[in-house]
Parts: sequence; structure tokens; C-alpha cells
Amino acid sequence: MKRFSVFVNFILIFIVLLVGCKPKIQGDVILVDTHIQLCDSAYTTADAMVIGSGKILAIGSAKELLSQYQVDSQLSFKDKFIYPGIIDAHCHFYGLGRFLQMLDLSQTKSFEEAVDACLHYYSKQTHNYLLGRGWDQNKWPNQAYPSNEALNNAFPDIPVLLKRVDGHAAIANDYALRLAGLNIHSKIDGGELLLNKGKLSGVLIDNAVDLVERVMPKPNKQENIKALLDAQAMCFQYGITSVTDAGLETSIINLIDSLQQAGLLQIRINAMVSLTKENLAYWLKRGPLKTARLQVNSFKMYGDGALGSRGACLLKPYSDQANHSGFLLTPAAEMEQYIEQIARSPFQLCTHAIGDSTNRLLLKLYGRYVGQLPNKRWRIEHAQVVNAEDINLFGKYSIVPSVQTTHATSDMNWAIKRLGPQRIHDAYAYQSLLKELNWLPLGTDFPVEPVSPFFTFYAAVARRDAAGLPKNGFQIEEALSRKQALSGITTWPARAAFQENEMGSLLPGTFADFMVLDVNLLETNLNQIRTTSAVQTFVNGLPVNK
Repeated sequence: MKRFSVFVNFILIFIVLLVGCKPKIQGDVILVDTHIQLCDSAYTTADAMVIGSGKILAIGSAKELLSQYQVDSQLSFKDKFIYPGIIDAHCHFYGLGRFLQMLDLSQTKSFEEAVDACLHYYSKQTHNYLLGRGWDQNKWPNQAYPSNEALNNAFPDIPVLLKRVDGHAAIANDYALRLAGLNIHSKIDGGELLLNKGKLSGVLIDNAVDLVERVMPKPNKQENIKALLDAQAMCFQYGITSVTDAGLETSIINLIDSLQQAGLLQIRINAMVSLTKENLAYWLKRGPLKTARLQVNSFKMYGDGALGSRGACLLKPYSDQANHSGFLLTPAAEMEQYIEQIARSPFQLCTHAIGDSTNRLLLKLYGRYVGQLPNKRWRIEHAQVVNAEDINLFGKYSIVPSVQTTHATSDMNWAIKRLGPQRIHDAYAYQSLLKELNWLPLGTDFPVEPVSPFFTFYAAVARRDAAGLPKNGFQIEEALSRKQALSGITTWPARAAFQENEMGSLLPGTFADFMVLDVNLLETNLNQIRTTSAVQTFVNGLPVNK
């Protein structure tokens, strides 16, 4: 009987131990001995993170997590800082790849230097045409548009098209103008052909650029694949794991999908469809597309042009060009027709609006059709010059301003000439825009600006350029705090794309997309942050820039 009692007690103890010892949860890897910023609403930090099947399983202390999880390996990032992968809220991902295949004119100091660069570039390539991008007349001695005589002399027998840095203006040689069928009598809605002494100068503004671009040779499939892969490699260098491409054709979207399915393109892409009648009809019939790495649920419409090329549509004339107020690229009636159609669909609308006239028009049209539907999250891209009387409409109608902070510091030296000393205070008003919804997605707008999101962060907080000027910051009252800037390149772009439950933070259940940095974005000297890049970038818990 005594032996039986001992046996029963042994069984009871075994059962208690069995019940009390929970089996460990299986994970793939644990990151330890590091500083992890979750980018949640409380800016929580941790020193360990468990990853499994490409997602975050848990965040906490290493001791706690190792007691709960069985993992195959450990990674230690001692003295490093881990953040969610950067999400670029507005860029031109495919455009960056194409730019890398063109002549880069961003460092030219005069038109003569640009032509010399063209001659040198063309001597080393085999194409019978020439494409370039990046020049900015505001950096040239007289800050005036050039005339194409020197380009004609250098290239009389091939078409040449050189886009301005923002893509909203270009200069073409006469050969290209003839191919496009343009002459001094050509009339272009939403664009201009600038004249010089009664002749075409070769300078094209906004929709006029498209007419010449259409007759230039198109890249083949292999060139497009290389463009996408090159753009991805550059993004990974800076910790960018997801991008919103602000305007793509259906053919490129389908190519992206095929490359992602094949495992060649690992970056996540939220693709805005370029808004044309053909694309609208196609996608409204097809409906939104959602895969693990690709999302297509928005259209990109163009309201006006750029401030630098005086194509932005203003309420009053430009301060440096009397009787000229810019123009709309899409007629107002046509924009309203698009808005009405898209408002009845599951798609989001994102409209390029630079000038205060365009922003006022779009805010009122958006308000009329979706102003009572806050979760539509319709966006205005750039929201660059917004009249003080209109800024409250973002909050009233729950319209998302999607901005690029480097534009403020790139434009500040000449923007005051365009707008004058009073109206300049209506421009680049990022803190004022932030207060309307209490969140503000930030993008780079590359290749218009550099790829680095750390330039975006620096410009948002310091409001200074690469030289550290102005010393006290450009309109410093509109600066963002460091935490706001960090949210602006992580959680808020995810929210602007309806992806906040998938990415933008390192909360359990989100993709294990993150970057490893040498610097603490919330404390390190801002100048050091501006020049940083990612030590390593991870997508789905795997390194992508070894």
C-alpha cells in the first residue's frame, strides 16, 4: 500500500510538472544585444526580437524571449540601432532605375557644361539618341532657361531630350522637335513651348515634354528589368524596404509583379497607377491587386506642374514673372469627372498639387465627393503651396498631405523669388500640415531628390541644406520633431497606403522588414544622421544588402 502511495505521488508530481512546463514556441532567429525602436505610438524600445516565417513574433528582453522561444540561430548587433525598414511615401522607383541609365546632369553649372557632358557621354555609348536628366537652371549663372542652338550644333542628326531635375520641363534639340511634329504654331493643353526671338527655343514645359518623350526610343524589357533591380539595390543601401511609386503604367506594374513572383525583386511596392482613361477603365474592371510584395489600389492624377519651372498653378501671378500664374495639367472639369468615378470605386486617389490654386481646387473637389468618408484616405501629393485660408480643409475633409521635406531646402534659395516674401510662408508648411490630421507621410521624390531618406529626416528636423544653411533653419517654425520625422518615414507612410497592420513598425505580426544603423536617429547629431546609410537591411527577416 505504501509503495502504491509513492507511485501515485510520483504520477501527480509528473502531471503538475507536465502541465506547468509549456513547450517553447518555434521561431527562426532571435536578435539580441541591440537597441530596437518599435516605432509604435509610445516609441517603445527593446533589446531582443524574435522572427519566424518572415514576421515579427515577439519583442522584449533577451532573457524573457529565450525562455519562451526555441530558435535556430541568434544574431547580435552590439552597439547598433534597429528600426523598421524605411517606407518612402512618394518616389519614382522605376524612374530612378531609368535615370541610372541616362546622362546625369545634376551637377552641371551651365548649359554649356551640360552640352559638353552630352558630347562626352554620347561618345561612349551605342544608342542613336540621347536622354539626360537633372539640370536646374536655378543653379546656372543667370538662372534663365537656355536655348538649344548649342545642342543643335552638337547633335544635328539624332534626337536629344534632356529633362529638368523635376521632370516638369526639358530641353530638346530641333531634330527631336521635328520628330514630334512641333512648331511655333503648336498649341498644347497643360504645357508650353517656349520661344526665343520668334523661334522654338527647345524648352518644353509639362505636357509639352510628353509629346517629345513619346517619339524617343523606348527601353526594351531587359533594360526595364535592369532599371528595377538597380533601383532596388540603391534603396536597400539606405534601409528602404518599401516604396510608393507615384505613377506607373500597367505594363511596368505587371513586370514588377512577375519579378517579385520570381524572387528577383524583393522590395515591397505600393504602385499608384498613372491616371489615363485607358488605365482607369482597365483597373476599375480588374479591381485592386494585393500580393505579399505588391499593392495596386490607387491612381495618380496630375493637377499642375512644378514651382521651379513655373508650371505650378498659383492664385496670383508669379512674383518673378508678371501676368503668369502657371496652369493646370488636367482641366478642372476633367479632374472632377475622374474624381467622381474613383469616389464610387474601392481605389484611392492621389493628386499632384503644387500651387495654391491647384491645392484649393483639389481640396474642395475632394471635399465634395469624399469629405464625409474619412477612411478613403485620399491624398494630395506635395501640398507645396497652400493658402492659409485653405489649410484647415485637410483636417475638415480628412485629406492626407503627402510631402517631401527635402524640397523645402532644395528650393528655398529661389522659391522666394517665385512666391515673394509674403506668399513664401504658405509654402513647405510641414508642421502646419501635420497638425491637421496629426500624421504626415514623408517621401524623397527620388530621383528628383537624392534617394537617402536620411536627407528627408534631416531636412524635416533641421530645415537646413547640405552646407548647414541657413544656420537657424528655413522657416524653422515649420520643422518637425525627431519623433515626428521618424514616424514620417515609417509608420505614417504605411498608414497612407492602408498598410499599417503589415509594416511601418516592429510590432508582433508585422513583416520582419528592418534596418540596422550605426546612429540613434532620436539623439545623434543631425549632421551625422544626414550622411548615414544602412549597415544592413532585412526583408522578411533575411538580409538583402550583404
